[in-house]
Amino acid sequence: MREGLEAALIVGIIAAFLRKNGKPLTAMWVGVVCAVILSLAVGFVLNLTENALPQARQEMMESIIGLVAVFFVTGMVMWMNSHAHNLKRQLETEAAEAITRSSAMALASMAFLSVLKEGFETSVFLLATFSASQSAIWAAVGAILGLLVAILVGWGIYAGGIRINLSRFFRFTGLFLILVAAGLIISALRSAHEAGWLNAGQQRVADLTWLVTPGTIQSALITGVLGIPADPRLVEFAGWLIYIVAVAALIYWPAHLRPAPKRAAQFTAVTGAGLALTALLLFLVYPAPNADIPDEIPLVSRTSQQTVGHISSQPATGKPQFAVTLEGLPAAALTVPDDQLSKVTTSGKQEWQADYSYEPADASSPLTLDQVMEAYGNRIPVGLSPAQHPGPYQAKWTVNCSVDATMLRGVVVTAESHSSTYITLSGSGLQSPRTISARARNAEAGCDWQISPAFSQDIEQRLRDAVAAQDVYHFWAVILPSLFAILAFTCFFSASRQFRRLKGDRARGRSKQGLLDSSTHQ
Repeated sequence: MREGLEAALIVGIIAAFLRKNGKPLTAMWVGVVCAVILSLAVGFVLNLTENALPQARQEMMESIIGLVAVFFVTGMVMWMNSHAHNLKRQLETEAAEAITRSSAMALASMAFLSVLKEGFETSVFLLATFSASQSAIWAAVGAILGLLVAILVGWGIYAGGIRINLSRFFRFTGLFLILVAAGLIISALRSAHEAGWLNAGQQRVADLTWLVTPGTIQSALITGVLGIPADPRLVEFAGWLIYIVAVAALIYWPAHLRPAPKRAAQFTAVTGAGLALTALLLFLVYPAPNADIPDEIPLVSRTSQQTVGHISSQPATGKPQFAVTLEGLPAAALTVPDDQLSKVTTSGKQEWQADYSYEPADASSPLTLDQVMEAYGNRIPVGLSPAQHPGPYQAKWTVNCSVDATMLRGVVVTAESHSSTYITLSGSGLQSPRTISARARNAEAGCDWQISPAFSQDIEQRLRDAVAAQDVYHFWAVILPSLFAILAFTCFFSASRQFRRLKGDRARGRSKQGLLDSSTHQ
């Protein structure tokens, strides 16, 4: 309603002034209609863009739109608080200049730019509100009612039946908008967390389910309008409180306690320097976390649970390979196929399979027919005829070791091997080598291992701790310095404007004094 009311006030004041001066309203309405159409188009495009994005990207965009809405609302509240007392005079002066130039284009442009500013702010604000609202229907009803009230007030101003103390009106409604914008900060910070941007400070600080039960009027007012959720988090509460205190102090600090303009400009510049220095120190000095992950993970036997070797915890640089070292066997390299690394579970783990081969230490050759039958499970292998191929046979033994593993953030957390032993027979009348499975073999010593479940749990806990530490580091060394840098730039820009204004005032003062002195001498 606030943005709509501002637009309605502007249109009503301009229309009343034109009617009083006997001028047509056609050019003004052309500018107003163009501004409304463009504002609707901006909101429509933003909404389409958001809906076309994947879920994570939607959360990112909702966070950005929320912060942009907060920026617009804050700037609007501060500007109207300082300009409301002479808004009518300023608009009438600009309209009079347009009439003097007899330019319909100038009048249309004035109305267009005045309404476009409010319309664009309304589009972004409503989009952010709809994203944060629990019920889109009630949010739409509230938006429509607010716009209807704004239109009625604007018509009342045009007709001359309504007179508003703009300074007092915007001062009181500004406080409400500060609370609404603070709620948008909560929504933006939560969307940033859901998008994966902000994971620090997610401790729950209060349980407000008793106050904002879904479906109640309290929930509609507290959560739907003011944006306060039932489970506020630490970073959300901090952002909400800091915003309210800082903006309310800037707007409502008593005039008699405010410093002189020069002192205020100096204080703003010093504040900017302090923020910039703090941002630089945080970025350079805050310690980066070190993940306590061993380079090698011990392997235990699946049958005896005794340590039998180790596997590298992370792949070799530039290669999807893992080194497996077992007692009594040469080191083996597990090469993971590229298509395996794309298998990601819902918990964020990568699942992959790889294998390696070796010759068992107890391999014997040649083998008699009875030995072949024993290895094959006391059966004659298919395709082997005792009459035609009585043995003995030359035997080449091969153990294929298949490994099923999962990785989390590039670190192996589970791995388990499974063996299959094959014998390739030749000689004894066989026209070509025959490969059979040695079914009677027990677990092979070189392929009877796993990462113990207890150690897997320990590695996962270390990784969770490392992720939490990295999130804290990202907040203190990246996000907070970036925010301080933006605030420092804003302070420097504001101080620069204040100094330029003071310099201009002094120049005008000297010019006036010179004119007075010259008139006195004459």
